[in-house]
Parts: sequence; structure tokens; C-alpha cells
Amino acid sequence: MKIAIPYQNGQVFPHFGHAPQFKFYTIESGMILHSAVTAFLMRGGVDTLICGSIGAGAQTAVAGANIRLYAGVSGDADKAVLALLAGKLVHDPTAVHCGHHDGEHHCGGHHCH
Repeated sequence: MKIAIPYQNGQVFPHFGHAPQFKFYTIESGMILHSAVTAFLMRGGVDTLICGSIGAGAQTAVAGANIRLYAGVSGDADKAVLALLAGKLVHDPTAVHCGHHDGEHHCGGHHCH
């Protein structure tokens, strides 16, 4: 399994589309074998993405690439991977937003066009 997390200063970056970098994890037999910081998901062969919020378009692209998404995650990136491996990490669909950036619009309660 390869996992990617939008990343900054050891933490899950709160917004996928604005992340300055990604941290990749390679998992074999339930153990983290490798992690590296990079800006390219597809080139790294990622099959799982852990992130904070993510735009609807990005979510569609991630799904189209057959990458499992766990949105709505915050805090320590390494702990998020351990929670995923323990089966305790959950996708929060309210962390997907429609791309409004006026500072006052939140999409969790309605369907965006």
C-alpha cells in the first residue's frame, strides 16, 4: 500500500489543494517501510490519500485515479497513518467543499453546483 498525506511541519495540511508538499508512506506487512516528501501523487503510485479538506473537483480526480480518500483528518501525519493501519481512520464527507473562497461559505450543509 502507498499512502499520501498533504503535509507541512509534521502535520496533515488542512487543505489538499493548497498543500505545499506531500509525504508518502510505503506499507508492507502492516509496517511503514518508507516515507518521503514529494509534490506528485500519481508519479508515486499512491493508492490512498489522507488529507484535511479537499475540493469537490480534486475529490473527483482522486476517485477517478482509484485512490482511496480519507478526508477530514488533522494532526500528526504519522499518527494518521497508524490509525489507518489499525482500521480506525474514517473519511469525513463534510470535509469536501465546492471551492468557494469568500471566507464565509461552507458547503457541508448543501449540494454545490
